[in-house]
Amino acid sequence: MSDSIVEALTGPVVSTDWLARNLGRPGLRILDGSWHMPALKRDIRAEFAACHLPGARLCDVDEVAAPNTAPLPHMAPDEATFAAKIGALGIGDGDTVVVYDSAGMATAAARVWWLFRLFGFDRVAVLDGGLPKWLAEGRPTDSGETTPVQPTTFTARKRPNLIRSADQVLANIDAHTDQVTDARAQPRFEGAVPEPWPGRRSGRIPGSFNCPTPT
Repeated sequence: MSDSIVEALTGPVVSTDWLARNLGRPGLRILDGSWHMPALKRDIRAEFAACHLPGARLCDVDEVAAPNTAPLPHMAPDEATFAAKIGALGIGDGDTVVVYDSAGMATAAARVWWLFRLFGFDRVAVLDGGLPKWLAEGRPTDSGETTPVQPTTFTARKRPNLIRSADQVLANIDAHTDQVTDARAQPRFEGAVPEPWPGRRSGRIPGSFNCPTPT
């Protein structure tokens, strides 16, 4: 296979073998989408500088988000904001994107994957096992700050059917049109432990189903 050709994605998840075969090929963009609860006081930028996949760029969901939404963090941005933020990472319309995170295969990488899908981009996948699996297999990594990239044009076309507003979710409590799935751990779903977000109530949306994210 030519070094200029990125293998086609076969689904929303790619293996470490797939990524290793395609490392360095033009058109492949790797994003570190790591994110952690504020209470953990982890510095994603310092961790990225210490260790990241070769050629990866950091995608901070707190920045690739709608501005001025405090106290609600990383709300979905509008088309112009997303296009500008992703274009600034050097990602264009013809690229293929693989997202990973430092937790393995947690909601952080999936959040970035979903944002691309929300804005009409399908050539995106999550790395199975993320950084921990990549490291466990002894695969190469880089450290230090990344070289600045040349911004490019990214076209964002929002798919409204992939998102629900608070009003729509409230209406669904009685309508039962959609099944709401809660990806939090069971104790949080049951309201048995305090929420890690300061000032947030415990509990769940009425009628929701618990499908905890693997940890």
